[in-house]
Amino acid sequence: MTETNHTDLTAVVLAGGIGSRLMPHTAEIPKPLVEVGGKPVVEYLLCRLKQGGVKRVVMAVNHMADQIEACFGNGVRFGLEIEYSHEPKQLSTAGPLKLIDNLPENFIVANGDIISDVDIAALYDAHLHRRAGLTVATYEGKEKIDYGVLETGDDNAIVGFEEKPDYTYTVSMGIYVFNRSVLEFVPDNEPYGFDQLILKLLRQKRKVYAYPFDGYWLDIGRPSDYARAQTEAEVIRGLG
Repeated sequence: MTETNHTDLTAVVLAGGIGSRLMPHTAEIPKPLVEVGGKPVVEYLLCRLKQGGVKRVVMAVNHMADQIEACFGNGVRFGLEIEYSHEPKQLSTAGPLKLIDNLPENFIVANGDIISDVDIAALYDAHLHRRAGLTVATYEGKEKIDYGVLETGDDNAIVGFEEKPDYTYTVSMGIYVFNRSVLEFVPDNEPYGFDQLILKLLRQKRKVYAYPFDGYWLDIGRPSDYARAQTEAEVIRGLG
């Protein structure tokens, strides 16, 4: 296993989205600046990154970028070195990475609307240990099905039945570790998403791994998620 320097990591924070799903909260401010517990949501992420050993943060910005820069500046008050990469147009979630110079061989990428207590250093170590091209932090969700679910055989005979079962599924948390080599699969100056990139990497048989996590995670993507964050603000403040 490669020895890790946990005091000099680089992270890219994706903060350029319009946040249309979170309207009207994002009518006048960019989504990373909506407040939870009296702080911009992205500030919790920055604190988590610093705790994990990140020193340099590149914020990929576009929509209302001036507000984000005014809020965080050069990062000195957070103990970070923050710089900004400006997208000339909306480039989705993977496209902005091609604009950033001097990325190290392995680096962290996180959506700017994520709240989590994931151990960034442990995630990074797992990525190095597996010599992965891309490591995806994952979370197990659970949803109750409000119907009786039938299992049928080849001839449509009913062979099983479960009343209102819980359905579990694995989702991406929006936190990743990249090896720089996978950026060769991202086109220049085109909108390109992580979904497209992962499918391409799988077709190319590149090493893509999950990092299962069972702690706190919340994606502030919809009004219902934001409302939940407000009710859990005390817990969230305790995360950093």
